[in-house]
Amino acid sequence: MQGMLGRHRWLATVVTVVAAALGWAVWPPRPVVEDGQAVPRLPRISPDYTGIVLPPNIAPLNFAVREDGQRFVLRIRGETGDGLEVVSRSPGIRIPPGPWRRLLAANRGQQLRWEIYAEADGQGRRYEAIVNRVAHDAIDSHLVYRLIPPVYNQWHEVSIRQRSLTNFADSPVLEGTSLDVACLNCHSFAANDPQRMSLGLRSQQFGNATLLAADGQAVKLGVAFGYTAWHPSGQLVAYSTNHVRQFFHGARDEIRDVLDLESALAYYRLDREAKAVPGVADEQHLVTYPAWSPDGRWLYYCRASRLWTDGAPVPPERYAEVRYDLMRVPYGIEGDRWGTPQTVLAAERTGRSILLPRISPDGRFLLFCMCDYGCFPAFQSSSDLYLLDLATGEYDKPPINSEFSESWHSWSSNSRWIAFSSKRQGGTFTRCYLSYVDESGQVHKPLVVPQRDPEFYDSFLQTFSVPELITGPVRVSPSELARAARAEQAQTANAPAGEMPPLDNSDPYSQTGP
Repeated sequence: MQGMLGRHRWLATVVTVVAAALGWAVWPPRPVVEDGQAVPRLPRISPDYTGIVLPPNIAPLNFAVREDGQRFVLRIRGETGDGLEVVSRSPGIRIPPGPWRRLLAANRGQQLRWEIYAEADGQGRRYEAIVNRVAHDAIDSHLVYRLIPPVYNQWHEVSIRQRSLTNFADSPVLEGTSLDVACLNCHSFAANDPQRMSLGLRSQQFGNATLLAADGQAVKLGVAFGYTAWHPSGQLVAYSTNHVRQFFHGARDEIRDVLDLESALAYYRLDREAKAVPGVADEQHLVTYPAWSPDGRWLYYCRASRLWTDGAPVPPERYAEVRYDLMRVPYGIEGDRWGTPQTVLAAERTGRSILLPRISPDGRFLLFCMCDYGCFPAFQSSSDLYLLDLATGEYDKPPINSEFSESWHSWSSNSRWIAFSSKRQGGTFTRCYLSYVDESGQVHKPLVVPQRDPEFYDSFLQTFSVPELITGPVRVSPSELARAARAEQAQTANAPAGEMPPLDNSDPYSQTGP
């Protein structure tokens, strides 16, 4: 027995030494942090995980210490339960998943103190503690996003991917390369449900169509949806048709711009053909970005005056004067009845173009973008997020915006989290951020989606966009989606003849994307 205990103590010593060398968590902590010279400021870390509210089910927030040193220590303490300590001989701090999950679970709704120590040339420095808070409310477990190059004339590698937010698992929903050369866009879900999805396909070989996925199976629909919104019932889809053009100029920091020459709104009931939404568009107006209210009784959308006639040059002379109003129209699913459109918020009141409305599942708030003009906020550094209280009609600009573009946002199923795209890391690469929205409507400082590699965002040269939060993994496989996309025959769904402008796909790779 004594020999066995001795071997166990020897093994524990070896494990401790190896763990420290690899930067694993070791507990109880050594007093190295307390021995350092106090530095009266927060440590510089990247990503900036300071002063945030984090989900109780989020993956470890790995980061890099941007301070001089040959040895670094992170100690995280909660108000309840054991803490953890990570020792690293490089600036990259990798937090072990097991202790991290236990720490978050024990401290829901409470604060965490992050103490960081750096040792350089035998001298230690102890920085002010970072204080973060763990929310009571979990975030939806998965995020579906589009991965594309940041600058393009033609896209050859477009991927729709899904990421587990509770760990670092990331996998394709559908790869454009599996369809030779194809553009994939406009992925959408019914009420955060991973089992009901639509996905746009633009392909010279396989045509322009929409993939509909439900309960693990997919079909190819013979109509190309634009921006898409599922009715909460899952029985119908509203979508836009947009005759868009991308063009280039040297007038500002972003040289690309997007113009919608003509557009309309339609809807497709899963048991019948597509129809135009009556009364929302005519030759004098542009309409786009449909979004349903959680009860399915209202379809919100954006509308602007069309300031040019057919045959105008691209871009038309007055393209920078186009500003969209926020509109809504009532709908009754039982009798398939539409009412009279109403203005919710006018661009004349805001002085800016109102785009991308998304309503929280509890029906309380509407999150939207505003930019100086036009229809495409991702290409405008002026684009910011705003929150509209649907009970009062008042809106404000939450303190989560940057000097660069914020756009493409979605809500979690419990209405407590938003995911959005931002170019705040220099204006070129779009990254996905998460923000907590508390019961009073306060939107808290965002955190970038964590990655396994602490320095991932320093070298990754692609763009994350259109983040959609869903409650689990997508149930249809990439091979099933690819099989449906390659099908020679598409399920009939004729667009309303004579009522809709054409979705211009003569060159699918000239179409703009997020």
